[in-house]
Order: sequence, then C-alpha cells, then structure tokens
Amino acid sequence: METTYILTAELDPESFTWLDTLRQQHFPPERNLLPAHLTMFHQLSPAQTARLDDCELPDGPVPILLSTPILLGSGVSIRIQSPELGRLRTAARQAMSGEFSKQDSQGWRPHVTIQNRVPAEAAKELYRTIENGFEESAGAVTGLLLWEYLGGPWRMARRLPFA
Repeated sequence: METTYILTAELDPESFTWLDTLRQQHFPPERNLLPAHLTMFHQLSPAQTARLDDCELPDGPVPILLSTPILLGSGVSIRIQSPELGRLRTAARQAMSGEFSKQDSQGWRPHVTIQNRVPAEAAKELYRTIENGFEESAGAVTGLLLWEYLGGPWRMARRLPFA
C-alpha cells in the first residue's frame, strides 16, 4: 500500500498553543492522537509531495484571522480566514497536480477542530461557551508541515518553513 501524506499549515506559537490547549481540554482523550492542526490537504501521494518543491513559498509569515467558532454537529472548530493562505493552497495544488481525493477536491474551508465525535448536546454546549465572549484574533502561518499518515497517528515527514 502506498504511503499517504497530509499537508498542514504551521501555526505561530501563540495561536497553536491556544488552539492546542482547547483541543486537549475538549477533544475526547481516547481519540486525541494529534496536536491542533490546520489541514491544507488530507490525502497526498508520494509523487505529489515530491512536487511541493516546485511551489513558491512565501518570504515570511502569512497572516491569518482566527475568526469564529463553528458548530460541526458532533464537535466544534475555529474558522480560519486568510486570502493569502488560500492563494498558497491553490499554488500548492497546481504545483503538485495529479489526482486529488474527493475531500481535497471540494471547496476548502480552513478550520482547526478542537472537539469531534461527541454527543450533539455536548458540542452545542461547548460552542455556546466559546461563542460567548469570543474575540477574533490575528495569527500567522509560518510554514507547511508534511505528515505521514500511520492509520491514526501521524509522523512528521518534512517541514517547509517560510523564509
């Protein structure tokens, strides 16, 4: 079976710490195998990841906005807004080419999941708690992280820092 890779955006330390703390507090512990992450592509082939070097990366951090909580039905995430990050994802997709998974071919809605696979009422309760007093905050993406999918957990394969 061919190795599968996941590409995520590397968050600035302050944003990552805040989101990962929320995830540690609210994600079911038995299912929480990963730190907080902003997925750019869910399923890439080795050939696609080899072409990431053809993608021109930004010269510095890409600004993002942690804009609002989202109720997922059985969980909660924080929406991320960034036209620049969207353009980078489009450029990476073009550089990697090839066939993309159904999930990666759909419209991209950047977010960081902090709770998943819980009863709907628990998700609604957390959503209301976070939404009450939520303030947008600025952050940044400082690079790309390529992960090898191991059937549950992930293993870091490569870091592509922005200059």
